[in-house]
Amino acid sequence: MRAADCTPCNLAEASEALESGLLVAFPTETVYGLGADAENPAAVARIYEAKGRPSDHPVIVHLAPGADLSYWAKDIPEAAHLLVKAFWPGPLTLILKRADHIPDAVSGGQDTVGLRCPSHPVAQELLKSFKAGRGGIAAPSANKFGRVSPTKAEHVIEEFEQELGPGGLIASVLDGGQSDVGIESTIIDLSRLATHGPVLLRPGHISVDQLSAVLGVVPATPDAAAPRASGTLESHYAPRTPVILVNPDELDQVVAVLENKGKTIALMSCQSHPELQAKAWTQLPTDPAGYAFGLYAGLRELDQVAADLILVEQLPSDPAWQGVNDRLRRAAFDSRHVLGEWLS
Repeated sequence: MRAADCTPCNLAEASEALESGLLVAFPTETVYGLGADAENPAAVARIYEAKGRPSDHPVIVHLAPGADLSYWAKDIPEAAHLLVKAFWPGPLTLILKRADHIPDAVSGGQDTVGLRCPSHPVAQELLKSFKAGRGGIAAPSANKFGRVSPTKAEHVIEEFEQELGPGGLIASVLDGGQSDVGIESTIIDLSRLATHGPVLLRPGHISVDQLSAVLGVVPATPDAAAPRASGTLESHYAPRTPVILVNPDELDQVVAVLENKGKTIALMSCQSHPELQAKAWTQLPTDPAGYAFGLYAGLRELDQVAADLILVEQLPSDPAWQGVNDRLRRAAFDSRHVLGEWLS
């Protein structure tokens, strides 16, 4: 199956598929999403089935521009309206108290709901067409659970080859080109303002400084009682090849030891390292936005070369890099022990 061009006819067919309870993969400015009718629990369950996603892990509901927040959430604070005015459409998800009539299938059984309005033109046209713009599309990233998110239509097709087309779980894949942002949305919890204030659950393209400027207060870090949210498990965004983060000053030494051990490496870095013997190498830009744009495509490419390890040169720790560093830390979480075992 090939991805469908985003013609009015294909968008209409995708909208009809969603209204029939089927799944549709579509582009957003962050990553590609795997969408279902947010008010149809059986359809949402198909997302979980296709992804192999735990049923208590919530999904984000995507809304058309100008959608009525009060239909989806209750007790909406003024802070939510301020953030919507500042950042929607765009890569920001708000966690609010879920309206009573909205199925808890989208929230993993919690009393909250994640809402965002994407800025990608294809996503917006699909949302405007779906239920005449009054529906919501529940859509986590269009990949198997825990794996690298897709930023191109071909990534979705590679990931779900067996689930696509007639008789499969996914009716169609809309091709809107490469996602502009490249990492998932910033998620901020506004459901407990009276007791906890705003809480940043997942960093992303919209920074803490930008949120603080609108809210007048710096969002807190997640606490033990914070709502569960998409993409916040310790291990996530991971290719099949182990990912190891390496200090730039130690990179030459680590590679030399691995070579002596007979291990092959793939390398992701901002700086050029022609002296290193890597099976494959991806060089990404030195600015956070450029790096984020190429991150997931780069990880997918390096994952296909069958190296023993993907070494990633550690990035600056300043706030501008928070979203990218968050994704790399989670991608490397399950591989932390590998390098120590091989270097011992």
